[in-house]
Amino acid sequence: MKKKASEKFAKQQRREIAALAEEKIDTSDIPEILDWSGAKRGLLYRPVKQQITLRLDADVIAWFKANSPGGRGYQTEINRVLREYARLAFRRK
Repeated sequence: MKKKASEKFAKQQRREIAALAEEKIDTSDIPEILDWSGAKRGLLYRPVKQQITLRLDADVIAWFKANSPGGRGYQTEINRVLREYARLAFRRK
C-alpha cells in the first residue's frame, strides 16, 4: 500500500511553495533540442498494466498482427488505439 502524502502544510511550507510559484526560472542557458531522433520513450513513466481476458474477433487480431512490425507489439498497438478512442470520446462529452 502506498503512503499517502500529507495534504496539510505548515504555514512556513505554504510560504515557501508560494515563493517558488512566483519565482521566474531563467532557462536561457539551456540549449533547445531540435533533434529528438535519439530519444527513448518510457524511461521515466511506465503506466500500470492490468492483465485481463478480452475476446476480440480473429480478423481484428490478424489485422493488428499484420500491421505491427514482425507481428510484435500488436497488443501495445491495440492498447494505443483504445486509449486514443477513449480520449476522443471523452472530449466529445
